[in-house]
Amino acid sequence: MRIGLLGIDDQVHEVLAAAVARGDEVGLACDLADDVANGAGAVPATARRVPWEALMDAQACDAVLVGREQWSDTRAEAVRKLVQAGRTLVLSQPIVLSMLWAYELDMIRKDSGARLVPILPDRLHPFVARLRRVIEAGLGGGPLGAIETIELTRRLADRSRDSVLRHLARDADLVRTLVGDPERLSTLGGGGADSGWATLAVGLTGAAAVPVRWQVARGAPEGLTITVVGVSGSQTVELPAGPSPECVWATPSGGETTRFDRGAAILGVLDGTVALNDGIRPAAWDDAARAIELAESVPRSLAKGRAIDLHQEEFSELGTFKGTMASLGCGLVLAALFVLLIATLVGGIAREAGWDLGERIASIWPVAVLTVLGLFLALQLLPLLVAPATRPKDGGAGAAAGSNREEFPG
Repeated sequence: MRIGLLGIDDQVHEVLAAAVARGDEVGLACDLADDVANGAGAVPATARRVPWEALMDAQACDAVLVGREQWSDTRAEAVRKLVQAGRTLVLSQPIVLSMLWAYELDMIRKDSGARLVPILPDRLHPFVARLRRVIEAGLGGGPLGAIETIELTRRLADRSRDSVLRHLARDADLVRTLVGDPERLSTLGGGGADSGWATLAVGLTGAAAVPVRWQVARGAPEGLTITVVGVSGSQTVELPAGPSPECVWATPSGGETTRFDRGAAILGVLDGTVALNDGIRPAAWDDAARAIELAESVPRSLAKGRAIDLHQEEFSELGTFKGTMASLGCGLVLAALFVLLIATLVGGIAREAGWDLGERIASIWPVAVLTVLGLFLALQLLPLLVAPATRPKDGGAGAAAGSNREEFPG
């Protein structure tokens, strides 16, 4: 496979290292920092530095790896153009911590047929599939008994706001994989606005009625600990950070270990050789957008000290049209009331002053309002005149989900 590079970061390094190890050709490198020299790390010496426009040529590379470090408006525009051109992109997660930007890419993808592969490999780990079976069994009274809670502890050396939210956007995908889409999010952070991120705790609840707690912690080595707590016991999985970590399935007798190559897993998704992990499909762009949205909701919840209910809504042109029409309808009602008030005032003054022109102008307001409202109602027929777009097949649980948010004290 021929691979192009647009920016770089730790996740792209993992995929790039796996590609180089299996003999893939990395010929083009774009938008890299000056200190990222060819031959350093996973960037091969044969990679030529070229403008990003060279990646538009399908003959030059089969797929483009997109990194997040030193993100800029230029790179954002390059990604949009590549998606519009129908290219295959493998994107770091989260490439940008903006649900609106992820939504924009999703809309372009549906029109162009581009393939977007988010770097979310942990859902393909065999221990994650096994853990989901444990949770499903516990919901029906399995070996752990009734499931009481699921705890995810993310150990980080850098517990700044950006680092915490980036890792939450990745781990939120695991939460969705294990228990489905959360319906409510709440936060707890100590200290001030800046120091609170180092001890951030996020609570997530959904239809499965199993509370999930995601917690930032200090510790080494960096990684994620997932603990499923039941009435009769608990089950723990250790997923250390790094491209090919030794993961642990902890048991009372000591535990089971296995290595998991994250970069190779993403390449398997790209090649089509990895389709399912014991019933869990690879992450689609819809999943990445939903996880980004969950992470993006945290600062708002933390700042206001409130829980947020997440109402899922399909990402589509029809959904956007309905939302626009609803907002426009409210605006027209308010405008009609304003016109009524002004027309009544002008008409009264015109009659007292004997101003015939003013009376005629004021008397036409019902016709003007009815005409505008009639045109607005006619616009509601547009979805019936336009053939509905075919839903993409790479959606899944929580596919193409957005949210209208409501806040509640909690």
